[in-house]
Amino acid sequence: MLFFLSFVVFLVGLYCVMTRKNLLKIVMGIVIMEYAVNFFLVLLGYRMGGVAPIVTKGMENAKFVDPLPQAMVLTAIVISIATLAFLVAICVRIYQKYNTFDITEIRKLKG
Repeated sequence: MLFFLSFVVFLVGLYCVMTRKNLLKIVMGIVIMEYAVNFFLVLLGYRMGGVAPIVTKGMENAKFVDPLPQAMVLTAIVISIATLAFLVAICVRIYQKYNTFDITEIRKLKG
């Protein structure tokens, strides 16, 4: 069920990217898609009743969660913040040049 929820959130972001004409809304759609992928990766590492992967005496047969997707998500969060900063900087420069965030207006100006 939760995997389906992450897929729906991804589709919401994709819909936003494909249908909106405002650059900032497109950037927000990309961010929503990134968070959906992070949520999916966290769900992959989750185990019902799992404990942290710290092996001590008496814990040899315990059910552990997978720490690799958690580490990947931490890395992906850092990368997504850098991507977001880059995209917002591009949007600011486009706004300074064309005085609009609307893609159709920018395409008409060609300059």
